[in-house]
Amino acid sequence: MLNQLIKKAAVLGSGVMGSGIAAHLANIGIPTLLLDIVPRELTKEEAAKGLTLEDKQVRNRISAANIQKLLKQKPAPLTSKKNIALIEAGNLEDDLVKLKDVDWVIEVVVENLNVKKQVFEKVDQFRKPGSIISSNTSGISVEAMVEGRSEDFQKHFLGTHFFNPPRYLKLLEVIPTQYTDPEVLSFMKTFGEDVLGKGVVVAKDTPNFIANRIGTYGLLVTVREMMKAELSVGEVDSITGPLIGRAKSATFRTLDVVGLDTFYHVAGNVYEKVEGEEKEVFKVPEFLNKMIENGWLGSKTGQGFFLKKGKEILELDPNTLEYGPRKKLSAPSIELAKQEKGTANKLKALVYANDKAGQFLWTTFTQNIVYSAKLLGEIADDIVAIDRAMKWGFGWEMGPFETWDAIGIEKSVQKMQESGIDVPAWVLEMLEKGFTSFYKEEDGELYFYDHGEYKLVEFNPKVIDLKKLKKQKGVIKKNSGASLIDIGDGVALLEFHSPNNALGFDTIQMINFAIDEVEKNYKGLVIGNQGKNFCVGANLAMMLMEAQDDNYDELDMVVRQLHSAMLKVKYSSKPVVAAPFSMTLGGGAEVCLPASKIQASSETYMGLVEVGVGLLPGGGGNKELYIKHLEGLPNGVQVDLQAVANKVFETIATAKVSTSAAEARDNNFLSAADGISINSDHQLYDAKQAVLALHEQGYKPRVRRKVPVVGEPGYATLLLGAEGMRLSGYLSDHDMKIAKKIAYVIAGGKVPYGTEVDEQYLLDLEREAFLSLIREPKTQQRMQHMLLKGKPLRN
Repeated sequence: MLNQLIKKAAVLGSGVMGSGIAAHLANIGIPTLLLDIVPRELTKEEAAKGLTLEDKQVRNRISAANIQKLLKQKPAPLTSKKNIALIEAGNLEDDLVKLKDVDWVIEVVVENLNVKKQVFEKVDQFRKPGSIISSNTSGISVEAMVEGRSEDFQKHFLGTHFFNPPRYLKLLEVIPTQYTDPEVLSFMKTFGEDVLGKGVVVAKDTPNFIANRIGTYGLLVTVREMMKAELSVGEVDSITGPLIGRAKSATFRTLDVVGLDTFYHVAGNVYEKVEGEEKEVFKVPEFLNKMIENGWLGSKTGQGFFLKKGKEILELDPNTLEYGPRKKLSAPSIELAKQEKGTANKLKALVYANDKAGQFLWTTFTQNIVYSAKLLGEIADDIVAIDRAMKWGFGWEMGPFETWDAIGIEKSVQKMQESGIDVPAWVLEMLEKGFTSFYKEEDGELYFYDHGEYKLVEFNPKVIDLKKLKKQKGVIKKNSGASLIDIGDGVALLEFHSPNNALGFDTIQMINFAIDEVEKNYKGLVIGNQGKNFCVGANLAMMLMEAQDDNYDELDMVVRQLHSAMLKVKYSSKPVVAAPFSMTLGGGAEVCLPASKIQASSETYMGLVEVGVGLLPGGGGNKELYIKHLEGLPNGVQVDLQAVANKVFETIATAKVSTSAAEARDNNFLSAADGISINSDHQLYDAKQAVLALHEQGYKPRVRRKVPVVGEPGYATLLLGAEGMRLSGYLSDHDMKIAKKIAYVIAGGKVPYGTEVDEQYLLDLEREAFLSLIREPKTQQRMQHMLLKGKPLRN
């Protein structure tokens, strides 16, 4: 096996993609050298300072400026601004000698074969033997790049095509050449999944590889069919997004985000290299050329297919190149599809419908899936690689072959043949042999069709699939809010599955049952799930209904039960590891804070946001965040209780939400001992390993200790800060009322500074404050507004 460690990397080319890759490497802790060309002219500012073209500051200007841009870009390429310290600026003339210390060199220069070859010729002179070299090309032949290079260079060279933005998009296409050492390919695949956190697909060295080839084809087909069907840009986007299991940005918003110039280049790349009918599809329509000439490139230039004017979003008419009100398509099949559960059923309701939406989607879908089938063998070895590439690279819920299965192969092929569509021979042959689906499930395992037989779909052993586990082993116990599952090796998992994974009576009951069951029969517990979000908080609708019915005794009981369940998690005799990801808000954060350890996904947006609905955290969050801050202080440091109280108060009163797990650590929702999973698919595995490690170390339950608080003088200090915010217009009178309650709870009530109180005392203060706020008409208005509009009300 290849004895390879990547301790340091270099990225050649510091544009949006190059700096984004450097940022992703910095996010996972790999120091990275970012090199770009040497400027040929001084800027006015440089000349005014008396600098010359020989000064290092000038020579490194391009990469240094692009590193600084990382701090302002949105969405943020860095998971924490601190990570910028791991990126070093340099240039391609003075600093190539530093490649001798680098384990991986990634080329991200201009998409021109000759330029790339020149860069690699220089790299070959300075790299250390055995270091990996790769190109982030989006479609230039990888094989052609290594002609004339040394044998060691060729053995260690391959394509590594990241998708933009590298922090957020999961796909990494890895493209070997005929010279690539199989061990280098194997290493990069494992490294890509385990360290970079990517979904890795091995692609063949063909124009645009897998995802961009099919994705660009699909987008161009959609544009062409839109013109034929006389639909508008907005109408197409209204039916090619979440309704059919595609990204929210649908078709034309996606093109705006990608940039029309980038899209034009990617389409042109295939256009130059293919023949016949396929070539015609990749010819960019004339109106797109005009948009590019006008500089209407999408989001980066402020207008493209859409233009924002004030609060209104206008859509472009491709025929006149004028903007007008955005439209939505209405058709019976759309209304029918909205009633269906699951994307597969929605698709069936749409593509076979004989209305405008159905006909349009049938035409675009069939062209796309037939094209994917024709490319099998040319761009990838199997259907799994193609499906994964489209899901990970373009955010599709189902890949082309999964989509074909969803609408029914036999029924769709019959309709295709009736309408003269040329179905690939291998698909017809497959049906003749009696295989009626591309995928099948058997004994909880997934199989895919390949050359006359079904083969097992291979997954990384670090992927725990809860649906599959439940099918194979069932559940220990479940109710409407949660299930307890045996995930093997003596570890149980508590899965939330209520709508939005909101906490209600049923979830609290399952938390209590899970802790009791685990203490008797298991080594430990993971609290995690594979929904859209970890948990968005308590069941707001239920709480509002009880408040409006004056059922305050009922609400009092719910809060007491939640407090009791959270203490049970905290003081369990067996380790409990919480595995938060995506939205982990309010009650979601409160479930995590008392756990023995948190194993967060890198993309975890964590915060106590209850002030947005006129409340304060009601599941022990005030107390636990305060304690987490205290425990995070280094040993031997004199504790400034007021500084800790101020920080916790500010975090809760301003509903601060982390933009990543790294930032959650900066905000003290995570401690230094808590883990972060870069690959979200490996998070439950990592959490399970954390439970086993705590068990092996002889886990001892926490000891109940008293908590020092700032008391009455500290409360006055907190109010002073809040009053300043109110006077500056930042807080309304009702916000001020909430802030006073939060301050009182964090301060520990009317006790002297430094008094040590027990946790139940703090929980009682929190419960009283929570119940007093939920009685307030303005709080109930905020709750109602959030339920109806999905955003906070300022009243």
